[in-house]
Amino acid sequence: MANPDSGSTPSKPFSQACENNKAPILAVLQRVFDHSSRVLELGSGTGQHACYFAPALPHLEWQPSELSENIAGLCQWVDACNSPNLLPPLLLDVSGIEWPSASHDAVFSANTAHILSWSDAQLMIKRVAEKLPTGGIFALYGPFKYDGLYTSQSNHEFDCWLKQQHPERGIRDFEQVVAVAKSRGLMLYEDNPMPANNRLLVWVKQPMGLADDRDQDNP
Repeated sequence: MANPDSGSTPSKPFSQACENNKAPILAVLQRVFDHSSRVLELGSGTGQHACYFAPALPHLEWQPSELSENIAGLCQWVDACNSPNLLPPLLLDVSGIEWPSASHDAVFSANTAHILSWSDAQLMIKRVAEKLPTGGIFALYGPFKYDGLYTSQSNHEFDCWLKQQHPERGIRDFEQVVAVAKSRGLMLYEDNPMPANNRLLVWVKQPMGLADDRDQDNP
């Protein structure tokens, strides 16, 4: 930690995981965000993803956001990036009342669903669905369980560690996440395998009433 009296600037926060996964994630986003114009990133963390994705997606505006305790480090990355389509970070708590009033036709979030409680993760999906217009894209990166099973021993160990940090954290069940999203009008479009036993799930917002009609046809 820098001495506050020395006048030196604290070093930017750094995540090695972001460096490892940013290229594979971008490869998917370049395809699924090809017609998007304004992306809201939930839980931007250090800002490494935002500073890598925005310059590589010059056709859109990238809006990073974070909790108040993480915003200073995020701002350091955004300021250093100096990309014209990377907007100043917003203060945003997914469980809070206030969400950005500006329109967004895509949402991206990495490694948030297992950090949030399950109730807050469901709330995040609900508000993303409310935010997106018909045809809007939601891309969610992170580890998931399938049929209640971990995809690797390392994910099992990671899940145990998460629950030690807080009992409401944990790797989410793919089927439950997809069901919650479907109930909000988000239909799964892709399930992309990623490095280190992670996935990148992509949903498309359906017209109002379509998801309800489909559920009635398939009880």
